[in-house]
This record gives sequence, structure tokens and C-alpha cells, in this order.
Amino acid sequence: MKVIGAGFGRTGTASLREALDMLGLGPCYHMRTVIAEPFRVRQWRDIGQGLDADWDAVFAGFPSAVDWPAAAYWRELADRYPAAKVVLTVRDPERWYDSVTSTIFASAMAERGPLPARRRVIRWLVARRVPDFALFPQMMRATVVDRLFDGRIDDRAHALKVFERHVAEVKAVVPPERLLVFDVREGWEPLCAFLGVPVPDEPFPRVNEREAFQRKRPGRLLRLIVLGR
Repeated sequence: MKVIGAGFGRTGTASLREALDMLGLGPCYHMRTVIAEPFRVRQWRDIGQGLDADWDAVFAGFPSAVDWPAAAYWRELADRYPAAKVVLTVRDPERWYDSVTSTIFASAMAERGPLPARRRVIRWLVARRVPDFALFPQMMRATVVDRLFDGRIDDRAHALKVFERHVAEVKAVVPPERLLVFDVREGWEPLCAFLGVPVPDEPFPRVNEREAFQRKRPGRLLRLIVLGR
């Protein structure tokens, strides 16, 4: 592991993932990796529920990792891979909360009430075809919703305090020479200088995570039901 992303989901992690891939530090592990390979859902569910984590096995073939669920274990990963550099992606906390509540948290909060009939049918079909992926809500609670936010993702003030405390803790724990606090709007220069690599000729990737999340979800569920993967 060469680069550990400590930033919460919806802080530009998708853009950072693509940037690290372009810099030759990929493939970069991201929540998309978990979704694309459902066996990983069970891995993270088990880790979140307290089973021992074999980090070398979890990240085999991945020299970098960003976004949740990996970022929820930044301390453990920083200890396990002491030579890895840490990138803490940040953004305005209020805008972060607006983004995360319309994507990741929206799905988690929907689990709390009675599910509409259509969603119950989809859930049943997914569970039949891809049992590991059906554990996704459990994984999210165990690794993010309960672990980081005490389940209070609908409490804006609480979530913002968690976000700000997280940023402060990473800055306090990781030595300055090992840490880059990074707003993806800054582009290539600070990231490349920190990693000691040349600045690419191509533009820094700009990924609209919220738009991509909402656009791809129906197709992803259909693929799981039809193809079983």
C-alpha cells in the first residue's frame, strides 16, 4: 500500500481515485470496487462486526485505497502500512453533508422505515441472485453509519461535528511529512508534489459523484438481478 485516503465519502474521493490511477498508483480501491465485486461486501461486513481483518488480503493487488469503507479504518491502515502516504480529502462541511445525504445516507436512511413494495421485490431478487450484495445495508451500518456516526446520520449537527472531528484527528495523528490535506479543486500540483511524481499533461479528473451515484444505481441493481454479478 502506497497511498491511503483518509477522507470521508463525498469529499472528492472518486476524482482522487481516477487521479491515482492516472499517476500509476492504481488500481485504486474505492467503494466502487466493493460494489463491482460483491464478495467484498461480506468481507467488510465481517470486519465491521469485529472479525480480525487481513488487510493484505483485502487490498491484494491495490497499491492505493480511498473512500469508504477503507477510509473508516485509516488508523489501522496507517499503522499496518507505515511507509504509505496519507491523503485527507476535504471540502466545505455543509456542502459535504448536503451531498452525502442525497446519496449514501439517503440509501441508509431509507432502510429505517417500511420499504415500498417495489424495493422489497428488488431486495428479494438481489438476495436470491447475489447473496453477498444483499448484505450491503449491514456492511454500511457496521463500517460507516454506526461505527462513525453512531447511527445519527439524519442529525445534521451531529454529522458535521463527526466530520470536523475526523479532519482534526487525522491532522493530529499523522505526521505532517506523511500527510496531504487535499481539496481536489487544487488539481495536480499539490498531489504530485506530495507523491513525488510528475504532473500529467492531462487535466485533473473531475467526477460528479452525486450525479454518477444517482444515474448508475438502477442499472447496477438490474445487472445484479439479471447477470448475478
